[in-house]
Amino acid sequence: MDFSLSKEHQALQAKAKEFTEQVLYPHEMECEENDGISKETHNQIIQQVLDWEFNAPNHSKEDGGQGFSIFEQTILNEQLGGATGAIWDALWYPSYPMRFASPQQKEEYLIPTCQGKRRDAYAITEADAGSDPSQCTTRADKVDGGWRINGEKWFVTIGDIADYILVHAHVDGDVNKPTVFFVDKDLPGVELKRTPLYTHHFAFKHPEYIFNDVFVGDDKVLGEVGQGYDMTKDWFVEARLGIAARCVGAAIRAANEANEYAANRVQFGQSIRDFQAVEFMLADMAVEIMAAKSMLYRLSWDIDQNNDRKMNHARAAALKLHCSEMVCRVCDKAVQVMGGRGYMREQPVERLWRDTRVDRIWEGTSEIQRVIIGGQIKKRGMEIYTGW
Repeated sequence: MDFSLSKEHQALQAKAKEFTEQVLYPHEMECEENDGISKETHNQIIQQVLDWEFNAPNHSKEDGGQGFSIFEQTILNEQLGGATGAIWDALWYPSYPMRFASPQQKEEYLIPTCQGKRRDAYAITEADAGSDPSQCTTRADKVDGGWRINGEKWFVTIGDIADYILVHAHVDGDVNKPTVFFVDKDLPGVELKRTPLYTHHFAFKHPEYIFNDVFVGDDKVLGEVGQGYDMTKDWFVEARLGIAARCVGAAIRAANEANEYAANRVQFGQSIRDFQAVEFMLADMAVEIMAAKSMLYRLSWDIDQNNDRKMNHARAAALKLHCSEMVCRVCDKAVQVMGGRGYMREQPVERLWRDTRVDRIWEGTSEIQRVIIGGQIKKRGMEIYTGW
């Protein structure tokens, strides 16, 4: 088997690295000091994303995207993950389930979103429904000409800049009829409840929204009634792959920062990297990254070769679990290697240490990934993870 990157993939890797370092890194401290980036900065990045042809990598060229394969998206996301403050989210990935949109919905939502003219947010989590979406109480009731949506959603990531929301709701309150609806934020009854503050200083926010008797037409159903959970799982697979890739990229940057510091920091007459205690931390970081990156590349390539929804969901859970926990260990060691300097917010390792903590929580906690993995082992045997 040939595991080397093709010339095309090497070129993409170099281009993504250059984009991240030239376009995103310069805005990191703005994001840190202001708990986000300004509208002017955001608009500048949007234009640069278009210029570099990185808009909507996950959707087809026919729909206005770049048509990247899963493996190509992984190469891109790995580089983006080195940027602190989640400024990588200024490079938009329209939600995966929108590829199942009707022609009319594509014209109204998907195509302009791929072009950078609109922005979507995906709303699933609620006060009493996180790891278990079946506990959602947001409901959509059938009325003449459409639907009335009532409920409340938490952690609507990039909900501050999105102009429409994909809302996961239960039709008539029936848990067996999960359905996704297009909901424009300017509709009557869509209310911003609050915008909580978090440990990280991300470029965009995670507000809470209330949907109070919001009316949407029949044309706002994405896919079919009852398909919501399957489409949400598809979205989870894509999101978990992206998180895993960015975790690898974040770990690589943190390791490089720590390694450079250790090489140049002199104590007791020698570089601190020559002390075995530090050298061993650097060695452990390198091995963890090597293992995670191997798993990431192999699985991303494998998903491109098959359309097995259940298999992809099962293995994406394992990847997200491993990479999100790996990056936390690596960043923690990087802070330790750099000592007091590693604890300063002006240092990338400190910001990465804070930023990546959420990766063990969002899009499915580490514990939920283990539940998925354990369930798959019961159904399919250990070979689903060990036999490939």
